[in-house]
Amino acid sequence: MDEEANPIKDYLFDYIKNSQTIPELISQKKFDLVIGEITCNCYDKIVTMDQKDIAVGVLATGILHYLLTNALLNSQRKVEFRGIELDVVVPDVKTLEKDSKMSLIICIPKSSDKQIIEQKISQLEKIQPVKENIWVVLSENMEIGKRTFVLSKEDSSFSKIIFEIAQFSNVNGANKFKILRI
Repeated sequence: MDEEANPIKDYLFDYIKNSQTIPELISQKKFDLVIGEITCNCYDKIVTMDQKDIAVGVLATGILHYLLTNALLNSQRKVEFRGIELDVVVPDVKTLEKDSKMSLIICIPKSSDKQIIEQKISQLEKIQPVKENIWVVLSENMEIGKRTFVLSKEDSSFSKIIFEIAQFSNVNGANKFKILRI
């Protein structure tokens, strides 16, 4: 998917732009509360805008892009590597190629079909041999043998993802600035 207009992303970024509290939460590095606020106020509307799995995937991608930028965490999104489209790579594909232990791939399948998700993971394992460095964002909880983050209104583990990425970056030395001291 290219960067063409997307009503879900437009809705998300309009909400962020008009929020009174998000800039303050960002300045305090309370990324989990930002995700909580967005989920609480946008989730219901966004899941009516497309199939739930697709809508949640677009929402997760938009939130991640926004927060990774604001957290000053190096990442690339929507990049192709060895013929496979990657949703998010931390810090970048150059590092993935040079030292896979230092790279994290975050997969955001726009599906809740376990078979489709497992196929995507199997593709990713061909380019990221460090299996625990493949994380998956889902619209509902399921066991897929990977570190998962669920973006939902009720039971959202997604709110911790920025801190987990920062911790990964700090531990692996990918975050040269050590912005988030965790």
